Amino acid sequence: MPFYVWAGKTKKGRSLKGELEAADERIARIQLKKRNIEVTKLKPKPKDLFENISFMQPKVTKKDIVIFTRQFSTMIDAGLPLVQGLNILGEQTENKTFRNMLKRITKDVEGGSTLADALGKHPKVFDSLFVNLIAAGEVGGILDTILQRLAAYIEKAEKLKSQIKGAMTYPIVVVGIAIIVIAVIMIFVIPVFEDMFSSFGKALPVPTQIVVAMSDFIKGNIHYMIVGLIVFVFLFRRYARTKSGKRNIDSVLLKLPIFGELIKKVAVARFTRTLGTMVSSGVPILDALEITAKTAGNVIVEEVIYDARSSIAEGQTIAEPLSETDIFPGMVTQMISVGESTGALDIMLEKIADFYDDEVDATVSAMTSMLEPLLMLFLGGSIGGLVVAMYLPIFQMAAAMG
Repeated sequence: MPFYVWAGKTKKGRSLKGELEAADERIARIQLKKRNIEVTKLKPKPKDLFENISFMQPKVTKKDIVIFTRQFSTMIDAGLPLVQGLNILGEQTENKTFRNMLKRITKDVEGGSTLADALGKHPKVFDSLFVNLIAAGEVGGILDTILQRLAAYIEKAEKLKSQIKGAMTYPIVVVGIAIIVIAVIMIFVIPVFEDMFSSFGKALPVPTQIVVAMSDFIKGNIHYMIVGLIVFVFLFRRYARTKSGKRNIDSVLLKLPIFGELIKKVAVARFTRTLGTMVSSGVPILDALEITAKTAGNVIVEEVIYDARSSIAEGQTIAEPLSETDIFPGMVTQMISVGESTGALDIMLEKIADFYDDEVDATVSAMTSMLEPLLMLFLGGSIGGLVVAMYLPIFQMAAAMG
């Protein structure tokens, strides 16, 4: 059926616009009239030439999901039926990809599927955590509450992710610019000085000789170096996709100085936030741990959680197997133990997650403050060293003339 673009006003004078699917224009007007909307504009939606090319379509962002989740929660809390709420959100969503997805989800729900099953058909947008919590909300009759918790969880998880990205982006950009500047100096600037120095008729200082030799080597082998770098990146990415490769890389990351501790804190914050959200939503602990393991983001942490799940299935508490690892600090396992014994595990997990969110924030700030002088030292030592090495023969010549 064709789609129509419409604009109209409610009885209270509020302007609305959106899209709907109908057999013809008359049916479209009837549908809008049933929703108490006075149509001011209605026309067939123009065809998108790129609608069948997936990479040309906009991606669904976490912001889109958060807005959808919060608005859907409000609608459910107000007593709106699922299908009507999905219809309204589908029409008002600006992201075309997400809008089409919501329309498919609406059709599935109208056809008798549960909301969780309909969302589960789009795993790239709605992960297993989202789908399982929705399923728990449908069974328990607390779908609006679950949606609110999901929105809060996604917002905090994205904040944590942006903190890590911010900490990594600054040094990578600075080092990248430094490498480009050094490469330009080596390939284009040093040869000019080398030609000038060849007319001096004297032996060049050792630092200058080293720099000139490096410049000659880079000029003569730059194409091999570029090809080698591309091959290395390609092979490393292939290795990182293998099970053993990912495990080895994640193991090394956890052992890195400074960064390793940061990764552990992020893992603890993510684990406690995810598990706390699921436990408070009524998901069984074994199911919650399985989903938490899949969203851990690190193979070593994932294995630790799976080992803990196996121990819990045999009758142990959550805190006991976690305390035997070096991922979770003693304070965390003690608080989890207190939460289990008092029956307030979800509350305790949320408190741990909040604490470790602050810890990650403090660690990132401290790391950034420490990296700044180190990066300045690197830039000054590398680029400044090249400049001094190139000017040493000029200084010697000036001294000889004096």
